[in-house]
Amino acid sequence: MKRSTRGCGCAVAVLVLLLGAGAIAFWKFGLPWWRARLPKPTGELQVHVLDVGPIEGDSILIIAPGGKSVLIDAGDAGKGKVVLEALKRYKVERLDYFIATHPHPDHIGGADEVLNAIKVGTVIDNGVDLSTPVPEIAPGRKGSKAKATPPPPPPKKSKVKTVNTFFDEYAAALKQNGAQHEKALPGKKYDLGGGAILTVLGPTEPFFTKDQMKGGGNETNANSIVLRLDYGEFSMLFMGDAEAQTEERLLGKDLNLKANVIKVAHHGSKYATTETFVKRVQPEAAIISDGAWNRYGHPAQVVLDRLKAANAKLYRTDLQGEVTITSKGKLDSGKLYDIKTAKEGKEDLWTGREAQKDDSSRSGFIAYGDFGPPPKTKQTTTKTQSH
Repeated sequence: MKRSTRGCGCAVAVLVLLLGAGAIAFWKFGLPWWRARLPKPTGELQVHVLDVGPIEGDSILIIAPGGKSVLIDAGDAGKGKVVLEALKRYKVERLDYFIATHPHPDHIGGADEVLNAIKVGTVIDNGVDLSTPVPEIAPGRKGSKAKATPPPPPPKKSKVKTVNTFFDEYAAALKQNGAQHEKALPGKKYDLGGGAILTVLGPTEPFFTKDQMKGGGNETNANSIVLRLDYGEFSMLFMGDAEAQTEERLLGKDLNLKANVIKVAHHGSKYATTETFVKRVQPEAAIISDGAWNRYGHPAQVVLDRLKAANAKLYRTDLQGEVTITSKGKLDSGKLYDIKTAKEGKEDLWTGREAQKDDSSRSGFIAYGDFGPPPKTKQTTTKTQSH
């Protein structure tokens, strides 16, 4: 009797279809997961939020378990020395990456001092060029013979400071250093070795303009580089000076924003760290880098209240000095990470500062620059009368 092969053929066809569907599903879902999975941690990760006060500023040093180092910003002009002392203290003889989050002097004013003193592998910024324009030579009259003009002498370093002097000095130091120069690209990952991965989350184009900042904040801050650091089970967000508009854009994307620790945006400004963003991040600890002399009301009370409502533990460089986070990427003695400060804060961490200036585009804000302590409040003395 002849055996029927019809059923066998159908089974093979079904098997082929199932295998094909499985391959497509793996290609679409499994492969991205496979590529995105983090390597296993191999040692201790260090993050040092440096104290570059008492003026306003940011500078953060990351030292990966494998030895690679990243410096995010370098504080204001004159603070490069503080940063270099920290690099020496932590035995960093070469920076693998220097990241300039955005062109404001309180973030890259000290960058020229750092770049002139230490070798850097790659410098990453957001691509915004604030270089002072080079004057053009006026064209000759019609019909007149063109005369060969000698090349102008190299410009001397002017003692007169302009709004963009800090950027000219940064650009010159970058060229002199010989470091590779990259524009930050959202989604790009930097393998720091030892299992630590640094990912660029922003800014995304088109960049914010002044017209989009009518609700508060300023466009230079809003176009800050935003970063995410992952190391095993530990994660941290570095918000630069991102504004509420930046946060809203990040929330609208398919990004993993939940993190153990957040370096709070814009020194704790009222123009950032919205309630919606805090709820998405769910930070266990929040670090604010600000200066005791700042006149912009940093950190704002409303921001501190939001962080307190989220049950985040608060750290402030203006009151506690340098803040150091260490993690082995997994539980160690029952802790995923440890945070230490250079000193104990004598003032209440949860009390904000009152603003004397408004750092938003709508108020005509151009660039930061606080020189010396803010004016002291006049104290009135009451005379006691004898009866």
